[in-house]
Amino acid sequence: MQRLPSAGITRRSFLAWITALLPASLLARCKGAGTARNAEDETLRALASTVLPLGSLGSSGTDRVAADFRRWLDGYRPGAELLHGYGTSDLSYSGPSPAARWSAQLREFESASQGSYGRAFHDLSHDQRLELVDTVLAGEELASWPSPSAARHVAMGLLAYFYSTPEATDLCYGAAIGRNACRPLATSAELPVPLQRRV
Repeated sequence: MQRLPSAGITRRSFLAWITALLPASLLARCKGAGTARNAEDETLRALASTVLPLGSLGSSGTDRVAADFRRWLDGYRPGAELLHGYGTSDLSYSGPSPAARWSAQLREFESASQGSYGRAFHDLSHDQRLELVDTVLAGEELASWPSPSAARHVAMGLLAYFYSTPEATDLCYGAAIGRNACRPLATSAELPVPLQRRV
């Protein structure tokens, strides 16, 4: 059994010591999981640049929304109590996490991309990626936007997540409305400031 390092240990030497205690198979699985996660995130960024309004957000904007979506998904807690409506005491709770299903769907985009074009999904042109997304979503019928977590497909979940944000409302109206933000009473009668158009 390895001895605990002596006092005055540095962070680096402590990490080296604790890592030596872990089985090699566990470290390999952790490394593999990290690699798979990075690949999924790359596919998610490519999906965001395909289905989100690229002309309004730009590539940096779609990457940011994809990262925000991933953080939201990582923080999703099944069975969490949700805010209830004004004037009612009825409680509702979040449903099961869609993370596993959506991860599988991101991998399916990669498989379809390799099968159709022999390249990774993020290496395809915008039109090629859009064609694959259209094929996947051809059977989806929506009467209205679902809540992000209720979307059956990750592409719809990403769209539903984005269009529920104040940023999407601002883009739709072309003005800095700041939905869900409180404006000072003195400025409540003023019209929202128009957004600057991307050049």
